[in-house]
Amino acid sequence: MRNPFQNPFAESDVARHSIWEMLVTRDIDAFLAADWSMVADDFVEESFIGIDGRRETDPDEWRLTFPTLAAYRDEWLRQARAFAEQSFAEDPRAAIFATTRLEDIEINGELALARKKFDGRLTRSDGSFDVLKWQTVYYCRLHEGRWKICGFTGYLPNPMGSN
Repeated sequence: MRNPFQNPFAESDVARHSIWEMLVTRDIDAFLAADWSMVADDFVEESFIGIDGRRETDPDEWRLTFPTLAAYRDEWLRQARAFAEQSFAEDPRAAIFATTRLEDIEINGELALARKKFDGRLTRSDGSFDVLKWQTVYYCRLHEGRWKICGFTGYLPNPMGSN
């Protein structure tokens, strides 16, 4: 059984190990704290681009919702604050880690393609569920000596082909 809190990449695999820490541990902890400053340095601001797949399999339906890092930051903060206002019957951090998988990171020189998938749910205090079932493809770059996010295509169906 996999430990969802354990980085699946050996520390000797510096690129994949650090990308996983950035996209899983830091991202989840920052989101739960609704604290952008925890992840602000994980992005390449110049020429950042974020595509919202809108959970659609047809690329014609995808939108350039985040043409700048500031646009993405504002939406990320909105979502994080809305999430923080909810009440859960289980530990949200443990549940989010359990639903998150990042096991496929392709490295090609100073660029990386990371495929992060969510598949699960969080139980709210009232017994309803918050379903986490989408995936994001992150584009990362070795920038100023460390791996950073330079863009993504996210909110895609998981698996692709399902809506």
